[in-house]
Amino acid sequence: MKRLDVLDGMRGYFLVFMMLNHLVFAGGYLLVEVNHRNLTFVEDAQGFVFMSGLLVGMVYGRKMLKAGYEAGRERIWARAIELYRYAMGIILAVLAARLLMPGAAVIWRDWLGDISLSDPLRLGSIATFLYQPTYMDILPQYIIYMVFAPALIWLCITGRWATVAIGSLVVWMAGQLGLHRLITYPLDGWLSAAEKEGIRASFNLLGWQIVFFGGLIAGSLTATRNIEWSKVFSPEKTLIPKTALAILLFFMPLRIMTAHGLMPDFVLQKFSMMEVRADFGPVYLLNFAAMASLVAWLLIAGPKHDSAFVRKTAHAVNSVFSLSFLQLLGRHSLHVYIWHVLIVFAVRYIDGRVGPFSELTKTAIAVFCVSLLALPALYRERDIHFAPAPEPKPVPVPAASAAAGAKQMRNA
Repeated sequence: MKRLDVLDGMRGYFLVFMMLNHLVFAGGYLLVEVNHRNLTFVEDAQGFVFMSGLLVGMVYGRKMLKAGYEAGRERIWARAIELYRYAMGIILAVLAARLLMPGAAVIWRDWLGDISLSDPLRLGSIATFLYQPTYMDILPQYIIYMVFAPALIWLCITGRWATVAIGSLVVWMAGQLGLHRLITYPLDGWLSAAEKEGIRASFNLLGWQIVFFGGLIAGSLTATRNIEWSKVFSPEKTLIPKTALAILLFFMPLRIMTAHGLMPDFVLQKFSMMEVRADFGPVYLLNFAAMASLVAWLLIAGPKHDSAFVRKTAHAVNSVFSLSFLQLLGRHSLHVYIWHVLIVFAVRYIDGRVGPFSELTKTAIAVFCVSLLALPALYRERDIHFAPAPEPKPVPVPAASAAAGAKQMRNA
């Protein structure tokens, strides 16, 4: 199996669990608790953003190597413009549904806030990503990162990847120190004075960029073949997986304690400063780096390890990411993500109008919603999956056989 297939499977995996995490029912539901985020400070959004950066570096890095910087830049920016249209389109679709569907304005109020199609300032805030409705916030940061991606890919493929890595780390530190507030606070105050609600965003772009551009660096180095992953992650080199496992096991009880309110307040006050999800704080960075390294080692080196347990674990991980359903979703991940937002809003509306539902019904709805994720992917691959069967070609008859057949007809 091609390695890109496994990467697609990973993206599909993240999409499935993002769907389960984003579904909202009155009283919650149990299926959402079956998630690795309850054991580690690693979430599906992080993996999705990292994989997006990785594939951007791989795909467009190769494009630049073949056709030059300008060709790669045009392709990347064209992709960013396409995604911008999708982002605006999905917001307009939801706003139109809010006007047409009875009770939608109340049910979706927490997610949309006070948005009026007749308010040019609020529409301008949405168009510039200063105001982001709930669950519509990954696309904006992806688009913004794509604006800077061409120059950074070019630096990576021309041997200056360390400069990009150092710059990304410095920007991440600026995000942790809150230096972005020198700009966002005055802007938020101005918007709040005019609209009663200012900047609305779930992700600190300065913090989360290290996830995307970390993937971009790895993808660019893969495109130029300046790094051999089989040498970085080899069966004999076990320091990386051991360190990664130690970090994850150290944080596991802490994650369980914070998830269930078991951590003492005097510890939580200090710990929570390092564990800000919106900023992608140090706790999240350490855990994500550990998890990414461990999974990469299992996929690349695990199948060749001496331990039967390690080989079985590697096989299990590879089998999950090899599921055809997940790979189908991953091949069209951004379109599936956009579609999942509409599904999530629809389920919230149905739950608000018809619910509350029983636990069994909630589980059935969640599973059905996961299956619906395949629709845009199947549509984009309709020529492959739904192409008409080719007509059978006539079998050519040898000349000798034709002559013999004609002679038999004359004799008859």
